[in-house]
Amino acid sequence: MCGGGSPSAPPAPPPPPEQQDAGVVAARDSENMRRRMAASNTILTGPQGVTAPATTSVKTLLGQ
Repeated sequence: MCGGGSPSAPPAPPPPPEQQDAGVVAARDSENMRRRMAASNTILTGPQGVTAPATTSVKTLLGQ
């Protein structure tokens, strides 16, 4: 035969996490804030993008 019977019940979900210490929560929040500030410091343009004209030059042959 091909199996049969009823499927077993899924396991019970884990219990919800308990409240954390205030020091742990403050440290996590300060670390998240530090990472956000570090990421925002890497953006070099504004919402309009780069508005200055590009500085390009014409290619020339070597020695001329």
